Amino acid sequence: MATKSLASCIFCKIIKGEIPSFKLIETDKVFSFLDIGPLSKGHALIIPKYHAEKLHEVPDEYFADVLPAAKKIALALGAENYNLLQNNGRIAHQEVDHVHFHVIPKPAATDSEGLVVGWPAKKPSMDELKQLHAEIITKL
Repeated sequence: MATKSLASCIFCKIIKGEIPSFKLIETDKVFSFLDIGPLSKGHALIIPKYHAEKLHEVPDEYFADVLPAAKKIALALGAENYNLLQNNGRIAHQEVDHVHFHVIPKPAATDSEGLVVGWPAKKPSMDELKQLHAEIITKL
């Protein structure tokens, strides 16, 4: 399997061992470690061993181990409640330009620890949803 890295990328440097990390799980396809700026105790990152800025740029085979790794981490943390988060692009809150997934424990129903989410839900009409559905289906 071909890997792709970028010399200036902090996550590529972590994968190569050039920057130390608190490694949790490593496979041929992914590397996971504790976040050094956690939102809660046990906040971890899972990164494909393929450098790409956005999800759609990563070959599918690099995702095979992501969810199994996330599940193992959540179980190891004993996290009853947690978020699995993946952002693409600056305005979507991506801070490091290497695809990554967060496992973020949510220990309590407060805004003081864990992920805090605003959900500005829209109310499209059924006709708008039907049209959007048709457009997407033609591109899948």
